[in-house]
Amino acid sequence: MAVPASFHDDLRRIVGPAHVLTGIECGPYVVEGRTPEAVVAPGSKEDIVAILMAAGEAGVPVTPWGGGTTMAVGSPPSRLGLVLLLGRLNRLVEHEPGDLTATVEAGMTVRTLQETLGRRGQWLSLDPPHPDRASIGGVLSANVAGPRRHLYGGCRDLLIGLTVVTAEGAIVKGGSKVVKNVAGYDLPKLFIGAFGTLGVIVEATLKLRPRPDADRVVVSRFERLKDAGAAARAVMASDLLPSALELIDGEAVRALALGPSEGAVLLVGVDGITEQVDWQCREIERLLEPMGLREAKVLDGPERDRLWQSRGTVGRDAFAETAATMRWTVLPSQVAECMEQGAAVAQRAGLGAAMAAHAGVGLVDAALGGGADVDLDRVAAVLGEWRALVRGAGGHAIVQWAPLAVKERVPVWDEAGPALRIMARIKAQLDPRGVLNPGRVMGGI
Repeated sequence: MAVPASFHDDLRRIVGPAHVLTGIECGPYVVEGRTPEAVVAPGSKEDIVAILMAAGEAGVPVTPWGGGTTMAVGSPPSRLGLVLLLGRLNRLVEHEPGDLTATVEAGMTVRTLQETLGRRGQWLSLDPPHPDRASIGGVLSANVAGPRRHLYGGCRDLLIGLTVVTAEGAIVKGGSKVVKNVAGYDLPKLFIGAFGTLGVIVEATLKLRPRPDADRVVVSRFERLKDAGAAARAVMASDLLPSALELIDGEAVRALALGPSEGAVLLVGVDGITEQVDWQCREIERLLEPMGLREAKVLDGPERDRLWQSRGTVGRDAFAETAATMRWTVLPSQVAECMEQGAAVAQRAGLGAAMAAHAGVGLVDAALGGGADVDLDRVAAVLGEWRALVRGAGGHAIVQWAPLAVKERVPVWDEAGPALRIMARIKAQLDPRGVLNPGRVMGGI
């Protein structure tokens, strides 16, 4: 839809002409092939209030944009009018080392926050992909975590307070700045994973942890994926306390440069006091030796960091021409079996597959390899078979990334069931004019 010229003038008046992009300048902010009519970069929450009120009056849809790392996740927006850049809101508002909490503006990147907290010996126990670009607000909006969610939990476990601007321009604060909040509805968590459809996150108060003395990962190689899956379950049933537990199939092993594309690898992260970490590394090898362990090595320092960063992007980077990626949620006990069956489905269709799982929490990242001339109908058919497979195991599957032509063939989101009606009512209450990122989440909300 065309944005009225007077609306551009309103934006320039609110944030200054230098922070409004139009025309060809909007090129870097294309979403699913759609170019926004304008891009605006507010410098304060008051700016956002004024922008949302103006957008509501003009009927212009608004798509919040943090670091842009998850803009291809989810359904394409049904309308793309105004992209709202949050990068100028990048201050650390408050850090209370004694309380292990920090309040940060939504546009600060994860890496900047971690480096700032690290100077006081603390960290936020989230390790999402692309930390140098991913913003705190974007991570919360897309509910992104990383391997360490196995021990430390995800966004919902670390968020204790939130400030959002609603579609009607109200600044709403929920939660608190202390870990122990009063009783009542936990409204801040409503905005996690909502992809900006309920409000624009502007500040978050997060729970922190002291940085561990030691932080390592045990890379254990197995001849068969089923053996590595059994090893993962053995680790979970033991007295060990891993911070991460990642099951990697052969193709993903190749993509992570951990060896040839055969067998499987189990990554076990451990952190804490040095003596405890040393003991756990020895115990992991001792535990896994009788379970088909072929070799094991311990990574630390830059090697460990590179491995975790590569793990975060292995889906999109698994093949030179990745055709699509999907995330499955299944029971941890069924992770390895689903990965094997999913790979067989892709093989029958003549496509490559690479899979890596947060084995302890049952999240599988599955990637399809194709090529420049890959048959998109075949890609969509495999995604459909994968979804049926995962549903048969009692789970659900979401298309994480795919070309628009594939998203038009297979639904991005799995069925929400009766919960969809409740979600639609919440959306109608918080965004009655439907201007906030319309169409991005399930049911076209």
